[in-house]
Amino acid sequence: MSESLNPAPETDESHDLRAAAFERQRRLRQEPRFPGGPAADPAGSHHERRIRSFQPRRSRVTPGQEDALQRLWPKWGLDIDGQSVLDLPELFDGLPVVLEIGFGMGEATARMAADDPGTGILAVDVHTPGQGNLLGLADRNGLSNIRVANGDAIILLREMLPPDSLDGLRVYFPDPWPKKRHHKRRLIQPEFLDLVAQRLKPGAVLHCATDWEPYAEQMLEVLTAHPRFENTQADGGYAPRPAFRPLTRFEGQGLDKGHVVHDLLFARR
Repeated sequence: MSESLNPAPETDESHDLRAAAFERQRRLRQEPRFPGGPAADPAGSHHERRIRSFQPRRSRVTPGQEDALQRLWPKWGLDIDGQSVLDLPELFDGLPVVLEIGFGMGEATARMAADDPGTGILAVDVHTPGQGNLLGLADRNGLSNIRVANGDAIILLREMLPPDSLDGLRVYFPDPWPKKRHHKRRLIQPEFLDLVAQRLKPGAVLHCATDWEPYAEQMLEVLTAHPRFENTQADGGYAPRPAFRPLTRFEGQGLDKGHVVHDLLFARR
């Protein structure tokens, strides 16, 4: 007679061990990777997130990035916990503030901050190595007009920024979610624009850039249809790359592959 293929029933001891392992993993996900640095999940379960502005990414943090996170996070970093409204004039010493959602490794952000020291950049991302890299660049180049925010930009916009508080918004090369069933996860959608319009000052510009043609077409369609945004281009189309947006390494690689990059600049009515 062959042995039964049915698994043995779980004992109380094995159940307890499995539950303890699950609890350890849960705590690890909630604890910061670096003491005093960015939190693992700053908003926790406090706020519903119907639109996520990011796809979480984890990769190796270099010693230099780790050092920057531990030294500079208390000075220039903040967690998006959704628990308080930011005082942007205090945070940036009275400078006008532009929000940047998704900055990668931060090279372009640092260059824009250096070229325009009279503008504060509130740069949001969840990529820990990029957060450390941008803090290090800011420190080495004396860029006091950068603040690095960790967490979901939707919660930042919805819960932590006052109305008419931003002088601009930059969304460069967001995740295109190329599969049709994932299009609902794309950031530039009508409900996102509704929220952004409440936080931008009248006349402030939303600047998007993408090298994914179908996403560029969707961005143009959604932005053109929104009643509170107006295309800065007289022909109603895409804009030339403005001089203040640096050509990034990522963008250069895409151009080498034949990708076409589209910029869209829409002013808040």
